Amino acid sequence: MSRERRGKVDPARSLALLWRTREPTSRSAGPGLTVDRIVRAAIDVADAEGIDALTMRRVGEALGVGTMSVYTYVSGKAELLDVMIDTLYGEMSRPPDVAGGWRGRLEQIARENLALYRRHPWMLRAETTRPVLGPNLLAKYDYELTAVAGIGLTDVEMDAVLTLLLGHVKSAARAALDVVNLERETGMTDAQWWQLHAPWLEKFMSAGSFPTAARVGTAAGQAHGAAYGPEHAFEFGLQRVLDGISVVVAERAAIGADQPG
Repeated sequence: MSRERRGKVDPARSLALLWRTREPTSRSAGPGLTVDRIVRAAIDVADAEGIDALTMRRVGEALGVGTMSVYTYVSGKAELLDVMIDTLYGEMSRPPDVAGGWRGRLEQIARENLALYRRHPWMLRAETTRPVLGPNLLAKYDYELTAVAGIGLTDVEMDAVLTLLLGHVKSAARAALDVVNLERETGMTDAQWWQLHAPWLEKFMSAGSFPTAARVGTAAGQAHGAAYGPEHAFEFGLQRVLDGISVVVAERAAIGADQPG
């Protein structure tokens, strides 16, 4: 469990917020205070200041109300994060028609999820493998499953395809964020870092002890302008994931063709 969700978490409290089964009211909270306003303010804080700055007190400050007024509507940070994430899932693009068959549909899903992480990088730390099933999460899951519906996969395989695809997206998003964070923390771009270390690298590589590493590393560095190219890694990995899925789809089609009509 991430430190953002430490302590005992009661899913029932998150579910009540997510599905709005109850909307508390407080005369002392100020006019117009609602769960939706609190969640939007929390998203704005996390986007602008990072998840470490997200506290119930900070959200109250952003809304101009006291911390206890926020607690009247949302019982804790873990529950707040659940609703924040579900809210953002609801803002994702879900076009009904995407060209390119199942492969085109999965590409669209991958890029939309990557775009979500780019807009809200704190989600990479806030999401959990035990998500509370809010309305927007379920709508997202249902929409993404339609990308591979009717192509011969079993229900378990359809779920596994999404797990594989979204796992790649999240991994690529984390790696790209690491690059951004490292540049901010060191005050140095990748290109500047490699330029600084180039004399040492040339000295070690010129000895000829690592010929393959020298050749491949040089080629990759020239191609990306750095040791690692986040965009290339995402695109290359996405196509290989889709290639692998295509093998399974073809296998299922062959099995179906062999079945007696």
